[in-house]
Amino acid sequence: MNAPASLAECLDARQGDPAITVASRVGMTLPTPGELRQRLPVSPRVAQRLATQRRAIRNVVAGRDDRLLVVVGPCSIHDPLAALEYARRLVELVPKVEDRLLPVMRVYVEKPRTTVGWKGLAYDPDLDGSGDMARGLHLSRHLMHEIAALGLPVATELLQPMLAGYLDDLLAWVAIGARTTESQLHRELASGLDAAVGFKNATSGDVGVAVDALRAAAQPHQHFGLDDQGRPVLRETAGNPHVHVVLRGGHRGPNHDSASVRAAREVLEGAGLPARLMVDCSHANACRDHRRQAEVLRDVVAQRAAGETSLMGLMLESHLEEGKQPLAPGALRHGVSVTDPCLGWEATEALLLESAERLR
Repeated sequence: MNAPASLAECLDARQGDPAITVASRVGMTLPTPGELRQRLPVSPRVAQRLATQRRAIRNVVAGRDDRLLVVVGPCSIHDPLAALEYARRLVELVPKVEDRLLPVMRVYVEKPRTTVGWKGLAYDPDLDGSGDMARGLHLSRHLMHEIAALGLPVATELLQPMLAGYLDDLLAWVAIGARTTESQLHRELASGLDAAVGFKNATSGDVGVAVDALRAAAQPHQHFGLDDQGRPVLRETAGNPHVHVVLRGGHRGPNHDSASVRAAREVLEGAGLPARLMVDCSHANACRDHRRQAEVLRDVVAQRAAGETSLMGLMLESHLEEGKQPLAPGALRHGVSVTDPCLGWEATEALLLESAERLR
């Protein structure tokens, strides 16, 4: 099947009968990673640009580039056209800040759930529980390629290891979430990725779990995996030297303050690992209040300006419009998150311009 000419055409295209229920989809064959990559190949121009972006991010992670890595964008993607609009705004902002910041766009197509809920674009692109995963995979890859073609590095959280083969050739930075940092499968996955990988501290706030993950993911592994045609294979990885810790707070409260950053740095140094840290400005660091992300960001920038060079990046949850909305298909407001509440674009733009100026 030929790829649609545009993301809008991809959204309009329905694969099969829209009346098919999730029950009747159970057991239906999904495309293999190789089939989807063949259907939606990475263009040579995007591949070359991606290699440059990955190298730039690695240089920031390693301390060879003193810019601040900024992973910014929607909590999760539910409307690909709104995500593309956000990407175009971010592209216009990049030249104004790129001397001090390296922006990377969050394109999160999986949503980790504490219990149950909507799992993300890759799982349920129609937001109605119909579970059209074949279409979800197609939309996710198509969107990532279009954003990469605009010139933006793409970031995502890899939650289901089986999804990695569908998307990893388009990723410049990867997150492993707080709930999966301790997972051996995710540590093995990270050890074989070309992209830099950030492991979040545990939901309890424990940084030691993330430090253990770095030590594991930096080493070579032999593990079970799937090839591009979906066949079980033995995989061997070389280890990923570009892994780092993401501080996201925990049950005991935020951990972005200078004392917490110093403590995390000392743990890394004690383990013989590079003391390089990213701060997630959302989640427990913002005490579950999306507006407080601005305070966290300013604190991180102030620490950097005061000489805390271990702080090499931050994350912001941001969308076209502020806040969140309940998931109600057919009645959604454009550019508003359906998962975690986000900062609006105007506030985000002002914060990034302010941060770049402060770091000059």
